[in-house]
Amino acid sequence: MIEIIPFSSQHDARACADVMHSTEPWITLGLTREKALEISSDPVLERYMAIQGDQRAGYILINTGAQFPGYIKILCVAPAFRGKGVGKRLMQFAEDRIFRDFPNMFLCVSSFNNRAQQFYKSLGFHVVGELTDYLIEGHSEILMRKTIGPRTTFKPSNDTR
Repeated sequence: MIEIIPFSSQHDARACADVMHSTEPWITLGLTREKALEISSDPVLERYMAIQGDQRAGYILINTGAQFPGYIKILCVAPAFRGKGVGKRLMQFAEDRIFRDFPNMFLCVSSFNNRAQQFYKSLGFHVVGELTDYLIEGHSEILMRKTIGPRTTFKPSNDTR
């Protein structure tokens, strides 16, 4: 059974960084371990990991702050757990978390990462834009969105008005 819990230590951030910098798509993007650690240690992000037994199966980092709330910054599944529903479970967790307070979820996926694009489409995300040559020359970042409505009419679930 997969359990999703918040990062509890810098050790969790280091473990996330190790998976990121040693797997695709981050290898193609040229992500160093130092940059991966900087991202996975960012206190502005909500940081969660999927645990199965005593193993870390995957990670999701979510921006819920003022700048672009509802943005999935990182979804990372450890190689041994890929194709076993961990990514889907993390994304469902993120959806529940984000849609409690915001009407939109966003993420970027690299144009060369066709499998991830199909995965996100299967979860109800739609392409809303393309950032050409954004991270590396010759490739785009595809901006995707899943929504439950416009911001102007959305009421957070904790709204008491």
